This record gives sequence, C-alpha cells and structure tokens, in this order.
Amino acid sequence: MTAPVRVLVCDDQALIRTGFATIIDAQPDLEVVGECGDGRAAVDLAGRLSPDVVVMDVRMPVLDGIGATRLLAGAGVPDPVKVLVVTTFNLDEYVYEALRAGASGFLLKDAPPAQLLHGIRTVASGAALLAPEVTRQLVGRFAARIRPAGEIAETQLAPRELEVLRLIAEGLSNSEIAAALVISQETVKTYVSRILTKLDLRDRVQAVVYAYRRGLVT
Repeated sequence: MTAPVRVLVCDDQALIRTGFATIIDAQPDLEVVGECGDGRAAVDLAGRLSPDVVVMDVRMPVLDGIGATRLLAGAGVPDPVKVLVVTTFNLDEYVYEALRAGASGFLLKDAPPAQLLHGIRTVASGAALLAPEVTRQLVGRFAARIRPAGEIAETQLAPRELEVLRLIAEGLSNSEIAAALVISQETVKTYVSRILTKLDLRDRVQAVVYAYRRGLVT
C-alpha cells in the first residue's frame, strides 16, 4: 500500500485547526502528523516531522504564514516543503505574497471539505493548485503595483506557448485551455512543461505570478 500523505496543519485558531485535522484524518490516504498555531512552530515542526504538505494560515503570531512559507519553500531552500495556503478574500494581498514566497497553491477558508482534501492531494502530487474563481481577483488586483516597467521579454516563448501562459494566468485548467484552443489535453501539458522549463518556473502558481508581474494579462 502507498504510504499516506503526511500533513502539518498550521492555523492560530484552534477551532479551524481541529476542524481541518478531523477532516484530513478521516481520509485513508491522508494523515495529520502535527498541528501548530504560528509560523515559527510550523517551520520547527516541519524540520522534525518532514510532512509532505503544510496547510498554512496567513495571519498568525510570532511568524506569519508568508515568512514561514518563505523559510519552508522559498528560493534557495535545499529541500522545499509543499505549502498549501488557506485564506479569506480580504487577505488577497497577503496570499499573493505567499505565492511569491513559494507556496504551491491556495484555497479559501470557506471552501467545502472536498476542496481542501483535493487541494492537499493535488499539491502533494507535485502539481500546483489555484482556485480559478478567485485567481484574477487575487493577483490581478495588485498587477498594476507589481508590474515592472519596460519591455516584456518573453521572446523565448513561441506564440502558442505565450497564449497558453496567458490562459493559465486567467485561471483556466488544462481541459479548459484545450477546449479554448481546440487542442488535446496532452498537447496542453506539453506546452505547460515547455513554458515552465523555458522561464525556469517551478509550477503553475509561479507561472501565474510571472504572467501578472510581466503584464501579460490585465
């Protein structure tokens, strides 16, 4: 049998922490290995427990979720941990910073349990998870502030690859991109892989952030 996905839950609200842990532990393929209420404790516990996924709140005492994510999954971390950020709409700017810090995805705190479980499994598999219904509102709201000045330098991408990148940034899934461009999902996967390789990006989350930072979507 495949070992269950090991999950660390970090949230400063005990009720939410307990609720998440109860939902996760009820799944045969998932296992909560630890809980904590601040980012510093999350970093320490992750070092000791080696979880596969950290479910991370944003606003917490001692060290917030952004700082903790940067220490667990940021640039230069030799063995990054997959971080799934949970947030509310009014924390969208914080979540954008968390994605820049290395998070593998984000969910809303009011998402149904099935979405939380799907998110954990998706991130654990090495894929990135974006909530399509809030991607544009989340990142696009801050695009003007973060968009660099000067000419866009995406010349290494073929026209179709650039088109796929824009659709990724708009929150479309592989199947939706395939339908929009009238191509197969396997072809979309090939394009996505090429985009990530050419731009030296880790996953779809970084691709979304990159696209907004470069002004490729509005």
